[in-house]
Amino acid sequence: MKKNIFLCPSLLFLVISVSIVISCGGTTQQPTDVELLGSIENAFVNVAKRSTPAIVGITTFRQAEDPRFRRQEGSGFIFRGDGYILTNEHVIRDSTVIRVRLLDESVYEAKLVGTDPNTDIAVLKIDAPETLPVLPLANSEAVQVGQFAIAIGNPFQLNHTVTIGTVSGKGRSFLPDRGIVRYQDFIQTDAWINVGNSGGPLLNIHGEVIGINSLIRRPDNTPATNAVRAGAGFAISSNLVEKIGTQLIAKGRIIRGYLGIGMEEVPQGIRVLRVSRNMPAHLSGLQRGDIIIGYNGKKVADSDEFKMWIADSQVGKESKITVLRNGHERMFNVTIGEMPALLAGRPVETDSVAWHELGIRVRKLEKGDAERYTYLTEDDRGVIVLDAVQVNSQIPRGTLITAINGQRITSTQELEAFLQKKQELNEIILDIKSKHGTEKITVPLKR
Repeated sequence: MKKNIFLCPSLLFLVISVSIVISCGGTTQQPTDVELLGSIENAFVNVAKRSTPAIVGITTFRQAEDPRFRRQEGSGFIFRGDGYILTNEHVIRDSTVIRVRLLDESVYEAKLVGTDPNTDIAVLKIDAPETLPVLPLANSEAVQVGQFAIAIGNPFQLNHTVTIGTVSGKGRSFLPDRGIVRYQDFIQTDAWINVGNSGGPLLNIHGEVIGINSLIRRPDNTPATNAVRAGAGFAISSNLVEKIGTQLIAKGRIIRGYLGIGMEEVPQGIRVLRVSRNMPAHLSGLQRGDIIIGYNGKKVADSDEFKMWIADSQVGKESKITVLRNGHERMFNVTIGEMPALLAGRPVETDSVAWHELGIRVRKLEKGDAERYTYLTEDDRGVIVLDAVQVNSQIPRGTLITAINGQRITSTQELEAFLQKKQELNEIILDIKSKHGTEKITVPLKR
């Protein structure tokens, strides 16, 4: 015991001596300002060199009376080595032809895999002869305000333009819904982006994608020309991009849950401003003025977060919503519906025979529907009712039609063909499946 106590001062002296030597040696080896700047510069150069092979230029062509507006330029990046590319939905909107240009100047005709106007994300696919380089996605939750941000894209058709700045802010959400429901999680940056950068990546210092450059916001009084737009840049966060991109590749479209309310944030939670008739919230008993404070046991405080929870909920699933009504807590069981096509940014077909004769719009049952509708299985076949012209329709939204007058139906074309041929009928019998089970219903035709 005494021996150990005696050795401690010697050991302490040795540690201090070594530390002083290391410290002194380190002081003489500190890099100069130029060397430090050169190291930072090399880091940016290396990110650009590694990343540009996976960044693409996108040219779209659309029908327009004015030839000047038939062509549009944008950017994108390779998400998977087998040719899947991520970009903005607004870059390829209404396009009849989409071309993708790689770093080696090779050009491919791209197939549109799927779009999601609610988040402004789209997925393209090209068939290249070999595996393509990809950009890894970072965890955008770990992104810090103040860290470096590197934007690479094709502004003004200037391919692979690199600009550098910082992350100026996170969790930005400011676009109004205006016809479609917006799901927003923007990263703000002062890295210069402009027309043609849309769809390109915003990178961190490791060359990982932290977001897709999507838009520029400027005050109305900011001077700008038609060519150059001044203002802050915003990129869709990589976590949202990965979730939507993966679903579009798997299913071709996004099926979202829907309540059918207007809302605003208040100190206690979220106040219900309006309730749409015959929608899930209305059918469950929610009322204007209710303050939502809980959703399936989770506290509700942020409207964007709440919208995401609803959107990610399974269609047909019963969820528990807790509200304050006249100062008292009440709980409601709400069966989540599917977001209407118009609010999801999809076109609404009102010229179909099904719309005129049955008062409904339908689509073919798609891969993945069984994961979203609790009452469906992978073995089911038929057409899903997207919308009904009447509030109290016998065939409400979300109903699966499997047969008409005993004839199996597997596509919208088969349903339309049957209705066109059977002009002499005044009513038909439908086999349907819904949250209430399977049943046969008699439906009058609008002759």
